[in-house]
Amino acid sequence: MAGQPSGADKEVINEQVIANMYANMRSEMNQLYSKITELEMEVSEHSLVIGAIEPLDPLRRCYRMIGGVLVERTIKEVLPAVQRNKEGLEEVVARMHEALEKKKKEITEFELKYKIRIRKADGDTQEEGSMKEGSAQGVLVGPASGQ
Repeated sequence: MAGQPSGADKEVINEQVIANMYANMRSEMNQLYSKITELEMEVSEHSLVIGAIEPLDPLRRCYRMIGGVLVERTIKEVLPAVQRNKEGLEEVVARMHEALEKKKKEITEFELKYKIRIRKADGDTQEEGSMKEGSAQGVLVGPASGQ
């Protein structure tokens, strides 16, 4: 009899450990998503800068922030560096996408192995439906007085 409660405790501990591992994996995946988004924004900013300075005179003055210091250069000096940085960021984003796919696969395998299912509360789905109805904004029309 004394052995049974400890076995039940181990099961609870194992479930907690599995739940914690799963939560950590989901957290890592969310961190990857946010980092990818951040880097894609930087790639976008680099593209904007390249598009803005490419048609300009290569000998024109240009200012660039390097390590928190604003440095004066010419466009012909800055443009190749910005293009290289953009290419490097694109490579990092591609690698992070690969890591994200691996993490998704790992999470899926973990879910299958431990039969994890994510439940959505019934109350949430009802609230979403009522929010859709309430979010439709328009003109408030009163009863017709002419009838």
